Amino acid sequence: MSSEMGLDYEYLEHTADVRFRAYGKSLEQAFENAALAMLNVMVETSSVNNSLSVTVELTSFDLDSLLFDWLSEILFVFEVDEMVFGRVEVNKITVGDEECSLKATLYGETIDLSVHVFDTEVKAATYNDMRIEKSDDGWMIQATVDT
Repeated sequence: MSSEMGLDYEYLEHTADVRFRAYGKSLEQAFENAALAMLNVMVETSSVNNSLSVTVELTSFDLDSLLFDWLSEILFVFEVDEMVFGRVEVNKITVGDEECSLKATLYGETIDLSVHVFDTEVKAATYNDMRIEKSDDGWMIQATVDT
């Protein structure tokens, strides 16, 4: 698995959208790195002062839906609250038979066009070719976002 090489995430070729793989020793870490992969498509996260925090709590009926809802929630807060994020902390993911839940904190600041360098607009998360896989080395998430 690529996480052995120290990769948090990598971008894959895609004709129209952005596809990435995120890795983590835990499911929480893989979800964190998936969020950072998506955020770095939109903005240079190193330019973000992580002085504000937003708590996110989600419940979905399965893990794929939880990932979709997680990425969608980050986009929602980005758009509605006009915030950018440079750090993501997924505190806990619970996987059950009936539902999956996530508790996380996003760290960032209000968008400042004189500071933040924007790149590609991400319109939405998708289920296109989504994969969440566990191996002996940890977790791999593959996701595609609509740009």
